[in-house]
Amino acid sequence: MPAQIEEGRHEPLGAVARDGGVNFAVVSENASQIELCLFDGAGQRELRRYSLHGPHDGVFHGFLPGVGPGLVYGLRAHGPYEPQQGHRFNPHKLLLDPYAREIVGHFSWAAEHHGYELGHPDGPRSFDARDNAVQALKGRVAEPLSGLSPRESAPRHAPNDVLLYEVHVRGFSKLHPEIPAELQGSYAGLAHPAAIAHFKQLGVTTLSLLPVQYCVDEPHLHGKGLRNYWGYNTLGFFAPDPRLATAANRDDPTAVTAEFRAMVEALHQAGLEVVLDVVYNHTPEGNEFGPTLSFRGLDNRLWYRLAGDDKSRSENLTGCGNTLNAQHPRVAQFVLDSLRYWVTEMGVDGFRFDLAPVLGRTHHGYEPQAAFFAALRQDPVLAGVHLIAEPWDAAYDGYQLGRFPGRFLEWNDKFRDAVRGYWLQSGKVGRGEFARRFTASSDVFHHGQRRPTASVNFVAVHDGYMLNDVVSYSHKHNEPNGEGNRDGRDGELSANFGAEGPSDDACINSTRERVRRAMLATLMLAQGTPMLNAGDEIANSQQGNNNAYCQDNEIGWLNWASADLELAAFVAELARLRRSEPLLRHGRWFAGPGSDRAGDACIAWFSPTGHEMQVHDWHQADQHAFACLLRGASEAAPRLAIVFNPDAQARPFHLSAQSFSVLLDSSGEIESGQRIAAGQGFQAPARSLLLLRAG
Repeated sequence: MPAQIEEGRHEPLGAVARDGGVNFAVVSENASQIELCLFDGAGQRELRRYSLHGPHDGVFHGFLPGVGPGLVYGLRAHGPYEPQQGHRFNPHKLLLDPYAREIVGHFSWAAEHHGYELGHPDGPRSFDARDNAVQALKGRVAEPLSGLSPRESAPRHAPNDVLLYEVHVRGFSKLHPEIPAELQGSYAGLAHPAAIAHFKQLGVTTLSLLPVQYCVDEPHLHGKGLRNYWGYNTLGFFAPDPRLATAANRDDPTAVTAEFRAMVEALHQAGLEVVLDVVYNHTPEGNEFGPTLSFRGLDNRLWYRLAGDDKSRSENLTGCGNTLNAQHPRVAQFVLDSLRYWVTEMGVDGFRFDLAPVLGRTHHGYEPQAAFFAALRQDPVLAGVHLIAEPWDAAYDGYQLGRFPGRFLEWNDKFRDAVRGYWLQSGKVGRGEFARRFTASSDVFHHGQRRPTASVNFVAVHDGYMLNDVVSYSHKHNEPNGEGNRDGRDGELSANFGAEGPSDDACINSTRERVRRAMLATLMLAQGTPMLNAGDEIANSQQGNNNAYCQDNEIGWLNWASADLELAAFVAELARLRRSEPLLRHGRWFAGPGSDRAGDACIAWFSPTGHEMQVHDWHQADQHAFACLLRGASEAAPRLAIVFNPDAQARPFHLSAQSFSVLLDSSGEIESGQRIAAGQGFQAPARSLLLLRAG
């Protein structure tokens, strides 16, 4: 090892092999000294320490000549331990480099990870001098990635054509019988030809992967023998999670990265985009009682939002204990650097931001024009990828649906609740609310030059009931989570139709099937950007668990042995119809009856008797069935009709003087191709959606 460390460059941040050595650059505004600690290859024995140069403009830096990729290292930060001022420096704690591209070691919770003495009456104001280096995760200097980036083969789907598929890498293939056992539950498994064939059959364009960045389990799960299956507890924001790699690669970070890149490449070759669910809102270090693993030890006051009246407390806008301080330029830089890495080096096509309002929070609350959003939209790399917001966090003003800027798409829970309420006949959703959501929630998104595609429509996602459970359970069954069924959302809209859980009653099962298909048809034919929840197309169940975040087992995995392949074929047909009819994926807002927007596509709403809906019709709470007619911009008469009947009985309809042919009946009672003569009435089957084409 060199006797001294030379001055290094202040950029790029992290550890980078270059110029015959390795350059280290670490951000900290309040540390007095940062030490670079080198370890043996196993990360168990500390070999040498160097004091980095600086700080210069908030960056400590150094260059080690004669070393290169494979070097294992950690950081120690010196500075004041003054929790009341927000400072928690403790040089006895080895810290993971936030920019580490490779992470070595197997994390386990230990008292030594805490910067304060557990059990001390002063709590986090005390100081723990025990060293945690043996147990701590370390960074490893990565080889420069070779070969073409998977971006070179990336498809680019037009916004109107996007069909999202939210999927967990492990859960999708863990039980898939056509995927070899050694690949099941892995990145390679998701890219296997059998998996790709399923995605292509469904007609999805874009996979939205649950978190794949390096995650650690929460301590309360560790104590129960559970694990964070979903992965919303990121510690390594530049490293793919090894738990999702094949067993042969799991212990080699270089091989994990290669497997991830190969997955993206294979999906791109099949015409599929890859979007990552990313968690730049909190870290596993938790609140002021949490451990010191990385960010907290490097500069607690820089990285985290702290309570205004007491800097010893973390501001918890996430429900997870802490909140990353994205308004700080260095934290914003970190997030942007991480995003660029996943695009340019790992090849991904966009991001879904978990608890996205956190990224737009200033001292004055949420700001749609916050500096981070401006930087994101102007970044030459990131301006061209998918940006999707989960538009709520856990703050007092956390619900920000419709308030994200520019090209952001947003998860629209109003669509979910309206579609469920309408088809489950909860009594809370009338025709007006359902119509608004079916036409991309113009009351939420029709402003600031935003388009209907801004509304990401869904009826189920990872967080909540599977669609099969929406129609099979009246209350949650989260007992396996070990929290006394107290976790998960209470009052989630669902109905069991006469029996809680699986039933042998043919009538109950028939009703469930009709409602499930009607909801899927609504999702796929509505304006906006549809998103399927993986497994809903095969009637997968989580046994009524609506918070399966810790169920890395048969509850959380897709059960292919009982897959409903007829339902999958039905979803595929819906996707085909959406592709074949431009009016079902129209890129502009529909004009209404009497609009002066000449030449625009138009939508009109009709009651079952055939008269155009008037104000009093929208307020008839006891009437549920209705229809809409869609006319193209250059067409003199309607081209499509969509009929909705959520009632338990068939309803007679009279639509117009045109003739129609049936393209789809979600209930299966009416065959495709059946004609309805001009002026002829017809029966809309119970709990059904019908798609008709004129002529």
